[in-house]
Amino acid sequence: MPAYHSSFNEYPDMRVVGNLAILPIKTKFRGPAPPPSDPNEPDIIDETLDLFRANSLFRNFEIKGPADRLLIILILFVSDCLAKIGSARTTPNQIEATKLLNTLAVDNFPIPGDAPFPLNTHYAPPASRTDAEYLRSYLTQVRQELAARLVERLYADGTGKPSKWWMSFQKRRFMNRSLGTQ
Repeated sequence: MPAYHSSFNEYPDMRVVGNLAILPIKTKFRGPAPPPSDPNEPDIIDETLDLFRANSLFRNFEIKGPADRLLIILILFVSDCLAKIGSARTTPNQIEATKLLNTLAVDNFPIPGDAPFPLNTHYAPPASRTDAEYLRSYLTQVRQELAARLVERLYADGTGKPSKWWMSFQKRRFMNRSLGTQ
């Protein structure tokens, strides 16, 4: 059974930096992400959260377009978020988890082309320093929004504890990789 690919690979007028898609997102965080044309349609973050658990079971992933490259980075970030929550001394409540993951989202992280980036063989570096700064700020904004939406899903049952169905994936590694941001 093949892995699930992004439905945004065929997105019209998609900006690409290096070979990574810059897609519109619905967000409350400031940044360079373009706004969606229809705010009621799912964006790449919704797609990441929907496909995370299924895709995290795969060791191989065939990249079919620039949106798949963004999906890979976001799935690996969700894995790191779950590992961060799971490694806390005490199980964090929703407010503590929000703070923890927002800090993780804005911490310094490598982008494609940087030496410590774990998937450099599959990603092209940005063409210029301006593109690199744009990509870093876009990924920071996307990571912040993804962390916020992940916390909403983790604590959706109202018990004050993260969902065991999500936390059971904290040790799974998509493609046996990690962004190493914990």
